[in-house]
Amino acid sequence: MTLKEKVYEKLENNRDDYISGQLIAEELGISRNAVWKAIKRIRKDGCKIDSVSSKGYRLAKNADILSEDKIRKNMNERSRKLSLKVLDTVDSTNNEAKRMISDGFASDALIISNEQTGGRGRLGRNFYSPKNTGIYMSFIIHTDLKLSDAVSVTTAAAVAVVRAIEKLTLIKPMIKWVNDVFINNKKACGILTEAVTDFETGSAQSVIIGIGINISTEDFPEEISESATSLNLQGISRNTIIAAVSDELTEICSDLNDKSYIDDYRKHSLIIGKEIDFYRNNVKMHASAEDIDNNGGLIVKLPNGETETLNSGEVTVRLSD
Repeated sequence: MTLKEKVYEKLENNRDDYISGQLIAEELGISRNAVWKAIKRIRKDGCKIDSVSSKGYRLAKNADILSEDKIRKNMNERSRKLSLKVLDTVDSTNNEAKRMISDGFASDALIISNEQTGGRGRLGRNFYSPKNTGIYMSFIIHTDLKLSDAVSVTTAAAVAVVRAIEKLTLIKPMIKWVNDVFINNKKACGILTEAVTDFETGSAQSVIIGIGINISTEDFPEEISESATSLNLQGISRNTIIAAVSDELTEICSDLNDKSYIDDYRKHSLIIGKEIDFYRNNVKMHASAEDIDNNGGLIVKLPNGETETLNSGEVTVRLSD
């Protein structure tokens, strides 16, 4: 743990009270000047720290710094086996994962960034990823799944996010097929799964699961300001949420042939039983959402009474007006 992280930990462990620079220095065995420099670096990272003469320092209520050490401490034994990479900024955590795989990286891993300058969503869309206010992470999972089965990983990731949120909060998230998690009918999380394939065997050598969660973002771009929201949690750090999502996802992915998690997906579906429009090749079609199959496909009933299963990547689904 770096000196900056040690000082931050002291502040985090005393969130409700001010702690003097002298006490921090004594407990860490460093000088007052070293404490002041560490505080300055923490503030430079975008973390707000209140200071009062004769009282000392205190983290602001919304202060939240990503820490590899804190993430690992909150993880369960299975998640701790992941290689962990924490970045301040990156174009896209999925892109970083692809670069790592291209360079020969062969372990399961979790890449996290405090900011994305080119966050990506499905169908070429952008994912707004401002500094300090969200969770932007990608899992690298090496698997022998058939490419046709790898799409179910997106479903698994959505369930992992929902389970983590419900374990930590009283929030009741819902899943909009196939890859969005909604809070109060607004999008709070998006998931982008990409496969690195072996064309000879037709299998997915590696699967990259990108997850973006709005934690405290308030000023969204105009085009999504009415449809996006944040979890707006109090007293729960991003480190804790990252660890919880990791625990849930690694548990599900330890046996992707076990489809029991689909039951949770169905229970949290935003669209089952509702009228929907789906788009195929830019042609709008109407249907009713009937169910989710065991591979995460959306079973719909068309106006002519026929049923059809829609698969990830081929449609966009919107609730009918």
